[in-house]
Amino acid sequence: MANKISDETIEYVGILAKLELSDEEKEEAKADMEKMLDYIDTLNELDTTGIEPMSHVFPVNNVFREDVVTNGDGREETLENAPQRKEDSFEVPRTIG
Repeated sequence: MANKISDETIEYVGILAKLELSDEEKEEAKADMEKMLDYIDTLNELDTTGIEPMSHVFPVNNVFREDVVTNGDGREETLENAPQRKEDSFEVPRTIG
């Protein structure tokens, strides 16, 4: 294990993330990234034979349904609330002169 992150890598990651890191922050980031890579190496040692990959922790099924209108568009009920109506639209006062 013992992954080592170079100073150049930390500089590059800082540039990509648009971060200005102090020398102390760079050292902390290096240590954190090395720990993450070590943990990934530990996980890679596990025997995952016969384990199906998953994309989500919970079982998720697609919830597709037929696109069918069930109660109409409600246009008439909506237009009944209009203070003034012009054909199939709300009539409102002019706002630009």
